[in-house]
Amino acid sequence: MARLRTRLALLGSAAALAAGALVPAQFAGARPAAAADNYQWVALGDSYTAGVIRAAGDTFEVPRDGCERTDRSYPQVIDRDLGGLFDLTNVSCGAATIEDVTDTAQPPIGRHLPPFSEDPDYPFPRVRAQSEAVNSGTDVITVGAGGNTLGFAEFLVKCSELGSESGGKGTPCKEAMAAGVPARLKKVRQDYDRMLADLHRRAPHAKILTVGYPTVVPKDTSACRFGELTQFGTITPGDLAWLRHDVLEPLNKAIANSTGTQEAARYIDLYASSQGHSVCDDSKWVEGFVTLPYQMSFVHPNALGHRNAADHVEQAMLNAIS
Repeated sequence: MARLRTRLALLGSAAALAAGALVPAQFAGARPAAAADNYQWVALGDSYTAGVIRAAGDTFEVPRDGCERTDRSYPQVIDRDLGGLFDLTNVSCGAATIEDVTDTAQPPIGRHLPPFSEDPDYPFPRVRAQSEAVNSGTDVITVGAGGNTLGFAEFLVKCSELGSESGGKGTPCKEAMAAGVPARLKKVRQDYDRMLADLHRRAPHAKILTVGYPTVVPKDTSACRFGELTQFGTITPGDLAWLRHDVLEPLNKAIANSTGTQEAARYIDLYASSQGHSVCDDSKWVEGFVTLPYQMSFVHPNALGHRNAADHVEQAMLNAIS
């Protein structure tokens, strides 16, 4: 069980190549030639950018690098929409922290989640820090990161365990973990500030678009059925409300505040537009722990959630070059 929890935490932290999509050779094979007159766009981020789950499409790189970018994730959707205007370099990676974006070589997890799945290509070599794909010729940078630095997967696993022990009553996770949240949020803010400064140094003329996280938990947590694995499993309603108000909303606020300190950066809010499409809503844009019939999703956006993200990021990209 301990091994499974470790794999789940790493995932929460994780078809043909779409025409025009660019991935650096050190990440995923040969690089197609770029059109000289196109804007150069680099997509950075964690699994909420990369896609990762099957409900967000199929992985497409050959050879695979374990980052699990999918063809219905928002960078790939935008690339199909605007591929004649932007050349995409997508180096987002499931399980990435802010430090993995900035300066750390990351060990990717792939789909290796025993006993549910055994990835034949596992273990994968480390992928280089994502910021290395950014250079002085980059025009637009999109980045979605912070959830793994905060430790959101750890919250999900721990809250599930404690909720099961409590029989669905009270707020056992809040009581166990609330005291550590301010320090976690402080680290997110510090790491985010450093990341933005590094990206601006690497690409002084680029517009940096930071992407927040969507609505995951509904405002009315009574919509979530205790014990339902297609939702939040055994996390109690009280702890879900706490996660929404005291963990996830402050995470977005920390990202937005950090972005506000950089003149070249703009924050893209996905939270408001995804209200009514949480894990527990009938029209969900984020999957629960499991997607039927048997796919492990561990609270990640599906293709509808990525389409919504694409709509907002796409508009911001067009504004950035206008």
